[in-house]
Amino acid sequence: MLLPPVDADRRLRGPYTAGGAIVAALVPAARPELVARYDIELRAMAPDMGGLIPERRRSLAAHLPRAERILVHAPRRTLRLANGFAEFVREHLAETGPRTLVVENVHLADPTDRELLAVLRRRIDPGLLAVMTGEHAGPSEAGEAGAPEDPGETLTPAEHDARADELEREGTVGARLGAIPYHRERGTDPRRAVEALRFAVQWCLDAGCHDAVAELGARALALTDPAAEPDVWWRFLHSTATALGALNREEEAEALFDRARRESVSPAVHAAAAYSTAMLKVRHHDPARRDPEAALAWVNQAIAISTLLPDPRERAFKLGFDLNGRALVEVRLGRPARALELVQEAVELAERDLEPGGHPIHRLVLLANRAQLAVLLGRPEEALKDLDAVIAADPGYPDYYIDRGNLLHRLGRAEEAVADYETAMRAGPPFPEPYYNRAEIRFAAGDHRGALADLDHALELDPGFVDALANRAGLLAALGEYGGARADVEAGLAIDPGNPYLLCALGQIEAAGGRPDRARAAFDGALERAPSLAAAWAGRGALAFETGDPAGAVADFTRALEPGDDPALLYNRAMALRAAGRAGEASADLRRALELAPDDEDIRRELAG
Repeated sequence: MLLPPVDADRRLRGPYTAGGAIVAALVPAARPELVARYDIELRAMAPDMGGLIPERRRSLAAHLPRAERILVHAPRRTLRLANGFAEFVREHLAETGPRTLVVENVHLADPTDRELLAVLRRRIDPGLLAVMTGEHAGPSEAGEAGAPEDPGETLTPAEHDARADELEREGTVGARLGAIPYHRERGTDPRRAVEALRFAVQWCLDAGCHDAVAELGARALALTDPAAEPDVWWRFLHSTATALGALNREEEAEALFDRARRESVSPAVHAAAAYSTAMLKVRHHDPARRDPEAALAWVNQAIAISTLLPDPRERAFKLGFDLNGRALVEVRLGRPARALELVQEAVELAERDLEPGGHPIHRLVLLANRAQLAVLLGRPEEALKDLDAVIAADPGYPDYYIDRGNLLHRLGRAEEAVADYETAMRAGPPFPEPYYNRAEIRFAAGDHRGALADLDHALELDPGFVDALANRAGLLAALGEYGGARADVEAGLAIDPGNPYLLCALGQIEAAGGRPDRARAAFDGALERAPSLAAAWAGRGALAFETGDPAGAVADFTRALEPGDDPALLYNRAMALRAAGRAGEASADLRRALELAPDDEDIRRELAG
């Protein structure tokens, strides 16, 4: 059965032009329970279908005015939406039968649609959904109303005005993200073009569609005069630079903030530009290019300006924001105690000078950051109290459950940690982190197959999740499945060539394959990049023992034990010590190992012998 052909040209409805059309075709016939389960994904892709898609899951930010919704979606937000939508389509088609989807103009699609089509192809059996694009998809026989013209066609500026007026009367969100700005920019009134772009930029930023913001914002800036419309111009510039930073295009973002410094004499603009520049420098996607010292200079400039703001409420918010940013810089400089002092100062400013109940997201961010710093400083109970408060205030925000789950895991409360991870799985569109984290707990409990299933699912959601590739490679190697382990290592190293965990797994694979020289090189490479990586020391120690170097094995096992005593490593070192003629030290290791693992028969046997 064919779905109606879908036009993916982003000039129609902006992000998810194709996705929204697919939603429109499938949702009316889908079970209401299934639609409700994927409400966030469906509403994001088809904002004009809200009446058919009841809102079931939402965080605190959904209830707030725009100025108080300060969180910017992470770049992987759209991947989460695509994965959730793929699961909806897969379940729906399993009930209703296979379909063929024809998508035209993919070369003109927004990156959200290209990502969505890639996920549909990757995650849904082609026997259930055949996706045809490019040379496989011919032109549709009927053009869509409101579609932008082919580049070979032209309308007069007055005709563009008339088409935009018609679309505005229809009142759909989708047209306001694509066709209306397109026609307004080619019409007779640049002011109306700016207004159309302002709506589109803000909507796309709120939705996490950063590529669209970068494109639309650049178009808007070309039409906006910073002298005549300074506030509008600054909003466009700030939104565009924010999106560029999220897309790992930090140099372009910083160039925009430099432009703001040249064009504006507004203290608020200079404070915000200084803060944002600091964050670009301290969060750069390439760790080698992070510059916390330069970031400190910029964030201090922001603090200096915000301190002078006369209105106590505005000062409490903006200065608190800047202090929180400086706390991140202090962490990167190795000063977590100073960072905690800064966050506490921001918390106290909010409690004292903000309106009661005002800026709740800002307050929750400060509490969550205070919790992370308390963990760094070895005060987990304080951290847990803050995270409990954050989740109680915003139970619909998945990321906080991950933070609390990680803390509970560190505290040895594995069942509660798993409960938080599983709540995170349900609270929002699917993402790999809760599965990855639950895999660690399952592995520690001896449930290796359960851990493997979780890692499989994490990598189904994000095949480029390097940490999950490293963990699955190590687990497959431990299970003797070396072919799969090597495939994961190769995939991971293609993304992150120097990853020490992948190199450690490669060492295990090469050792098991009887290639000690290659194994040693892999372990050495891991230790060059991560000198405290216990697994690499342990792997190299085992290799040394197996190749007749008990003294080298003892030295490497000793390094592996630096984080703390582990019965398996103590047992291995005991065997190496015994082979090196150091029987007394070997016995001491075995006795300590037995204290930690009193039911281990191998340890008992060696002690008895």
